[in-house]
Amino acid sequence: MSRVDLWLYVAQRVSAMVLAPLVIVHLLTIIYAIQGGLTAGEILQRTQGSLLWGSLYSLFVFAVAVHGSIGLRAIIKEMSIWRGHSLDLAMGLFGLSLLYLGIQAVRAVV
Repeated sequence: MSRVDLWLYVAQRVSAMVLAPLVIVHLLTIIYAIQGGLTAGEILQRTQGSLLWGSLYSLFVFAVAVHGSIGLRAIIKEMSIWRGHSLDLAMGLFGLSLLYLGIQAVRAVV
């Protein structure tokens, strides 16, 4: 295992540890909103300007971008002949795209 692969392994495991509780909070929030009969407008009223929700979902987006791009890189390496710097660059760009789009979504809601 190369030094880069080792750090990617660690980064994916750490991002998984961050994601686990955030996914639980996200799912519980969805269940609460649905069972409470909240409309999209009511949800937005509660999240607009909230530093807590903005921080929580920004961390969620960052962890997803890291975890997803590293995981997709591993799957592509395992399932295809694509290797090397072009794969690393493509997955880095994929991760940055996820991060950008996710942050835009958080900004729209918070």
